Amino acid sequence: MIQNASHAIKKFSHSTFSSLKIRNYRLYFVGQGISLCGTWMQTIGQAWLVLELTGSGTALGLVTALQFLPILILGPLGGVVADRFSKRKILFITQITAGFLAAILGVLVATHTVQLWMVYVLALALGLVGALDNPTRQTFIFEMAGSDEIGNAVTLNSMEVNLARIIGPAVAGVIIASIGLALCFFINAASYVAVLACLFLINSRHLHKREPVKRAKGQLREGFRYVRHTPLLFDVLMMFAIVGTLTYEFQISLALLAKYTFHGNASAYALLTSAMGLGAVIGGLATAGRKRTGPQGLVGIVLVLGVTIILAAIAPNLLLAAFAMVLVGICSIRFTSLGNTILQLESAPQMRSRVMALWTVAFLGSTPIGGPIIGWIGEHANARWGLATGGLAAIAAGILGAMTLKKYASHTFAESRIHHPVSEK
Repeated sequence: MIQNASHAIKKFSHSTFSSLKIRNYRLYFVGQGISLCGTWMQTIGQAWLVLELTGSGTALGLVTALQFLPILILGPLGGVVADRFSKRKILFITQITAGFLAAILGVLVATHTVQLWMVYVLALALGLVGALDNPTRQTFIFEMAGSDEIGNAVTLNSMEVNLARIIGPAVAGVIIASIGLALCFFINAASYVAVLACLFLINSRHLHKREPVKRAKGQLREGFRYVRHTPLLFDVLMMFAIVGTLTYEFQISLALLAKYTFHGNASAYALLTSAMGLGAVIGGLATAGRKRTGPQGLVGIVLVLGVTIILAAIAPNLLLAAFAMVLVGICSIRFTSLGNTILQLESAPQMRSRVMALWTVAFLGSTPIGGPIIGWIGEHANARWGLATGGLAAIAAGILGAMTLKKYASHTFAESRIHHPVSEK
């Protein structure tokens, strides 16, 4: 029995963490893990800073909108740039810049000179970095892992983001309560050193690179046209646009829920955020080893995601809301990982960065539209309604997916690549 248990554990570890056998991805994973903890600390700190300065959910929504507005406008162009140049070199530039912006905010808070307009400007500047950084990072994972391990690598990357969602907010909550907001921003600035060191150690000869796309007219339009005439990609992106616009506004809806519904402090906000991260880690461990699945899986999981968000919104106390957010996290990582993997595997290599840039626009760039809406609902109707609106949007995305993705019901990733050889070009 002990031998069987040992064998089962080894089999689980092998399938769940298979992409970490690749040295380049392992280095990236370590560096990102450290940096992401700092990023989540800044996310908590920035949200709480805005609420301390204004007490306004609308203002919090506007800051979030400004941070993602460049992704909405410039995200597709970021994908074009990522297709043209070395992704590793681009990441060096974006990580250095993001660290510098975090340090500036830390200095402003520490010297008590910070004003709301300064937070707006720095959020917008970080968004400009993200417009290039996000599509580059998504496709750089493919370069490190290759087509055989991309599903596992994407899931582990998502799981790592959410593990950082546990650690970062928990540490931030303690630091804000005991020391102050500024340290959160300084720690985030320092955390970028880790990812820069790991990027430096990556062996470029072992990357699954293709020749950069040469500069030519119409490449941006070509990306839009490619997605519009590839039904599977278009349908999946439409689902992500709905969810990204109204559902994934958690840094707004959870902050308002913690402060105005449960009358808590930054630690209450950190608890809800960390609970979602814990659920995502659990969901990631269950998801990472799966090799065969299909687009139809998106429909079921996004419907369940919507229901769990509504459960969190109607929870009578903070602890039950945190428990519901664990369930939200489990569903969330399955939805994002599956959608990301479908898009990367079903995209032609020369179009992959542009497709993932449109994923970034649909999922993250839509925040400037939804952020102020959720903030306004949370402030003027009720914080619970702000969160519940996101749950209803997820259910609407599931209904849309049920109508548009049913024709792919018999496909799995492996089968899909056989029927769509463009993915192997």
